[in-house]
Amino acid sequence: MSDDKERTVELHYEGGVLKLPVFTGTEGESTIELKTLLGSTGMTTLDPGFGNTASCSSKITYIDGAAGILRYRGYSIEDLAVNSNFLEVAYLVIYGELPEPAQLKEFSDKLRDNADIPAEMSAFIDAMPRNGHPMSLMASAVNTLAAYYDDSVDPSDDAQVELATIRLMAKLPTIAARIYRNSIGEAPIGPDDSLGYVDNFIRMTFGDNAASGELGDLFSKAVDMLLILHADHELNCSTATVRVVGSSQADIFASVASGINALSGPSHGGANQAVLEMLEEIRDSGISIDDFLERVKAREVRLMGFGHRVYKNFDPRSKEIKVLASQILDRDENPDELFELALKLEAAALEDSYFTERKLYPNVDFYTGVIYRTMGFPTNMFTVLFAIGRLPGWVAHYREQLHDPAFRIARPRQHYIGSGERRYPGQG
Repeated sequence: MSDDKERTVELHYEGGVLKLPVFTGTEGESTIELKTLLGSTGMTTLDPGFGNTASCSSKITYIDGAAGILRYRGYSIEDLAVNSNFLEVAYLVIYGELPEPAQLKEFSDKLRDNADIPAEMSAFIDAMPRNGHPMSLMASAVNTLAAYYDDSVDPSDDAQVELATIRLMAKLPTIAARIYRNSIGEAPIGPDDSLGYVDNFIRMTFGDNAASGELGDLFSKAVDMLLILHADHELNCSTATVRVVGSSQADIFASVASGINALSGPSHGGANQAVLEMLEEIRDSGISIDDFLERVKAREVRLMGFGHRVYKNFDPRSKEIKVLASQILDRDENPDELFELALKLEAAALEDSYFTERKLYPNVDFYTGVIYRTMGFPTNMFTVLFAIGRLPGWVAHYREQLHDPAFRIARPRQHYIGSGERRYPGQG
């Protein structure tokens, strides 16, 4: 970010004129700084949902929704999805640069060494309600990590933050897999240090029921790619929540737990589940795809998994995962009927000018649910996988904020529209 002292905008208000500085970002985008607005004018801005408000300066992720661009630390998501792997991308997002081979090995070894969870914590997870939503259980488990690891809770100590980073990255898949195994009444499976990060998670989750051979390799590749695609997405709801909670000097475990809770909301992390519910409705109703799309045009139903709040073009995360989804379908001897239905629905929508003219293209959520379902994940685990992928971004934003010279506790203002001063009844 550059600050051109000669570049300002003027706000004319009753009482005077306020000059506000304009900052220029890496890609030429302009940001007006409002830091002096309240003190100088006595006024605040009203921006519901903060859709026009930059609450921080960040070096992690760049998004251009109109052009369909997503970059982590300058690298395009398409490039990373094809050429990288999740651990390398996680390192990039957290530490700022792609790791050298020795750095990646050290990072991977640390995660292997820390993947297990204490026996007391295992008992705590096992005592949770088996029918509870896995996101609630996972948030609770992550929150308690601070109690089990009180040597890594001080945000002012970089060494403790680094140790907590490794522990979070290492243990979240173990926690998630244990919650899943408990939910289906199967004995938990501990981590295997001979396996890589993604393969170990799949083994801890499915055990001997995991797919093998070429299809198993495709599933592993799909999970790895989906984790990459979800690793960060700028200041979305859950990431902003992590920053807000962390701004109070809360430890990283509490901050990430808050992000998990934010992600659990259906308007944020539940979109892929909504896609599956839509596909099930189409299948169960017997309606043709063409007739369903006509109902969408008449605004009788919604086309889930198409369009995006940020991307007004193709979701750049959807391109490579679509290729992988087609490969899985081709090699699956018993393909999921919803998987086939999803691809037919996509093809029909993209041939219809109603959707293309409105730039309603498939987003990443359109594919994630059907792939996870084909692997055997129940729908309530979809958001858990989203959280595992998003963890590097949450951690990176938490760490970046700690070293931001402008770092201060988050404290949004409000536009008060309630009652004026009133007297308590019976008083003179």
